[in-house]
Amino acid sequence: MAALTDDMKEFIKNNLAWITTISKDGQLDIGPKMSMFALDDNHLAYHERTAGQHYRNLMDGSQLVVGYANLDTKKGYRFRGNVTLHTDDDIYDAQVKAAEEHGTKKPAVIPVLEITEIDDLSAGPKAGTTIEKN
Repeated sequence: MAALTDDMKEFIKNNLAWITTISKDGQLDIGPKMSMFALDDNHLAYHERTAGQHYRNLMDGSQLVVGYANLDTKKGYRFRGNVTLHTDDDIYDAQVKAAEEHGTKKPAVIPVLEITEIDDLSAGPKAGTTIEKN
């Protein structure tokens, strides 16, 4: 697994995530995920509330790619890895409780990305280069 640095965790906390999945017939889908967070040093997770196309794609085995960028600082990251969908376990229960505490819709599922690759999306000569890959 690739590990998040403290700087990356702070960046994740303060910027909007965009995710990409792919359907069974090859259609890419991209969308913002305001609920994305660092679950720990090696995992990102979010509240899948709509159970829409991204959810269907993940149920069908799609890969998940998470991107972040900040226009003001021209800094960004891309995260890739393996996804596990949590619907009836401690991770799910904790996030349902968090949603209730924040007054947000109960998630249908908590997709958790085990990070295996982190790429630099910052502007400049290192754009697109791999920071860490396992």
